[in-house]
Amino acid sequence: MSDEWTDGKGGWSIDWHGLDPASRWLWFEQLWVDACALRQRYLLPLRSGWWESAVVVEALQALAAWVADYDSGELDDPAGKLALLFELDRIGELLRDGSDPFQPERDRDGFVAFMFAAGCEPPDFDPRPPGTEGA
Repeated sequence: MSDEWTDGKGGWSIDWHGLDPASRWLWFEQLWVDACALRQRYLLPLRSGWWESAVVVEALQALAAWVADYDSGELDDPAGKLALLFELDRIGELLRDGSDPFQPERDRDGFVAFMFAAGCEPPDFDPRPPGTEGA
């Protein structure tokens, strides 16, 4: 397995498009975890199917990276942290598109289907039917 989905500094790549299928899977799994955490921590108004909007995906990834820089101590700038907090309203406007609120338990299957459609593969994925591994 490759660590291509990371940026080499402990963070993760800003874009998933050039990643191999297993790295794409890890990238989107990390985004799912971060989206759920950001939703809860900052009460972000995520909508069901947020992963289908390239703009929302980019916004969530950028916000997750920004928050991670403060949480890790890489950034230690109170004014910058306040700027992040003030930006949450604007980011929330971007995330509000749609009428159905995101519910992780209900929406997980749709997210996994999207990952497969986007060319992602779980790191241990074997496309052969069960029982044909040695054939």
